[in-house]
Amino acid sequence: MNDPSHPQSANSTPEANAAVIPQQASRTRRWLITMLVLVLTLILFAALFAWRESRQQVTAAGERPPIAAAAMRLQPRDIPRSLQAVGTLRAVRSVMLSTETAGRVVKIEFEGGQTVAADSLLVQLYDAPERADRAAAQARAQLSSAQLKRSRRLIDSGAESRENLDERRAEADQAAAIVTQMEARIEQKQVRAPFAGQLGIRRVDLGQYLQPGDAIATLTDTSQLFVDFAIPQQQLRWLQPQAQVRITADAWPEREFTARVETIEPQVNAETRNITVRAVLDNPDNLLRAGMFVNAALQLPAQRDQLVVPTTAIQTSAAGDNLVVIRGEDPTTGGTAEFVRVTVARRMGDLAVISSGVKVNDVVITEGQLKLSPGARVQVKQLLPPVEI
Repeated sequence: MNDPSHPQSANSTPEANAAVIPQQASRTRRWLITMLVLVLTLILFAALFAWRESRQQVTAAGERPPIAAAAMRLQPRDIPRSLQAVGTLRAVRSVMLSTETAGRVVKIEFEGGQTVAADSLLVQLYDAPERADRAAAQARAQLSSAQLKRSRRLIDSGAESRENLDERRAEADQAAAIVTQMEARIEQKQVRAPFAGQLGIRRVDLGQYLQPGDAIATLTDTSQLFVDFAIPQQQLRWLQPQAQVRITADAWPEREFTARVETIEPQVNAETRNITVRAVLDNPDNLLRAGMFVNAALQLPAQRDQLVVPTTAIQTSAAGDNLVVIRGEDPTTGGTAEFVRVTVARRMGDLAVISSGVKVNDVVITEGQLKLSPGARVQVKQLLPPVEI
């Protein structure tokens, strides 16, 4: 018979049994978690062991086959250089035609946009009074000339004094000067082309009364144009008369024009520190117009013996630019890949100039380098010719 006062009799109560059950469940969960970790660890080790075994089997069976790629042997090239600037076209000869004297327009001998020869009559002002004055002056000049001839004949016989002869000579000279003066006034009533060129929009009408300086039309010689552009003072050493300048314009993107340096401004602009340069451009086809903006490229001496590669051959990363060089006995047919850090001096469209990292006759991969890793075997499927500039 159980004694109610014994401790074991107290543990066998329902309350004590309820406290034991959660402790047993907690120990069960810890055991399951421990077993799960052990199983996962064993699986991981088994997978690593299997991967190692497979790598060893591949190595025992033989190396991976070489990767096919296109390559190019580096050869030195001369690289053209230029200074880029934005220029403005100006006409070599361009004027605004106007009259020197007042008068009414009685004749217009041109149309807007017409090409005229030098000394062509363009506008005639009313000149009837001047012509009448010239006729009178010519009559007086003829009379003075006849009197002078008569006095010369009489001077030999003594019938005419030397003083009278001098007066006749002065009168004849004065009469001839008046004729010349009248002819000059008549010429002022005419507006003629000072040089050959193309006329602009006509700004006068028949019967219009013009004052001195009134605009008639522009006249521009478009056969030659000035190209004005500015070069930084740091580039002064490259400026030489007759240096070649290549000109391109947005209006003719497929065309390239050639100009020659004519004038170099002797002073540097104090505000911009630039030097103004003027080149002369032949424009026989009249494709360009004065006032246009153009791109000017001042040609500089070429860079000798430069190494040039396609930009597709360069691998760019945060660490820098790399080329894949083939090493081996005959790199033109194949070898091992070596990643070489290079310095790109400049880029020219789809080409890049390499200043360091590789040397002449190195064979670099131009296509397929993305599939390579350092030390990988390479087979040259296509040996490309050196880059042509």
